[in-house]
Amino acid sequence: MPNRPGHNGIVSRRQGLILSAIASLALLLAMSPAENRMKDTGGPGMVPFELTGGQGKADEILAEWGEEGQDAARESLWIDFGFLVAYGAFLTLALAATRDLAQRRGWRRLAAIGGVIVSFGALAAAFDALENVCLLLTLDGAGAAFPLLATILAGVKFALLVVAIVYLIAGLGMRLRRRAAPA
Repeated sequence: MPNRPGHNGIVSRRQGLILSAIASLALLLAMSPAENRMKDTGGPGMVPFELTGGQGKADEILAEWGEEGQDAARESLWIDFGFLVAYGAFLTLALAATRDLAQRRGWRRLAAIGGVIVSFGALAAAFDALENVCLLLTLDGAGAAFPLLATILAGVKFALLVVAIVYLIAGLGMRLRRRAAPA
C-alpha cells in the first residue's frame, strides 16, 4: 500500500466499526446452519442451552439434541469465539465513539456514563468467551458445575449487552434530538 499523507497504516475507528460490523454479521450468518441443525433435532437452539441453570436441564437438552445436535452446538460455539471478538470490537468502538461525541457536544451525563460503559462491549465478549468454555465442557460431560457457571456468565454478558445497547440508543437519540431541534 502506498504511503499517503496522513495515512499511518492504522485502521481508523470508522474503518474498525465497518470491518467489525461486517465480521459480526458474517460470523452470525456462519452460525445459523448449526443453530438450525440443533433445532432440527427437536431440541432448542443455543440460547436456552446457555441459560439452563444447571446440569438437569442441560442433560435434557443434550438428550434432545443427540449426537447431531451436540456436534452442531460445538460448531456454533467455536464459530462464536470469532463472533464475540467481532461484536466486542464493534461495541467497544461504537461506545467509545458515542462517549467521545457526548464529550465534544457537552452532553456531560452521557459522557460521564460513557466513561464507564465504554468497556462493556469488551467485557461482554470476555464473559461470552468464558461461557463458551463452560458450554464446551458441559458438552464433554466435564462436570455439573459448568452449566450453572455458563448460565451465570451468560446473564452477566446479556446484562452488559443490554446496558451497552441502551447507551448507544441514548446517544443516537440525543444526536437525533439535537438535529430536530429548531435553531
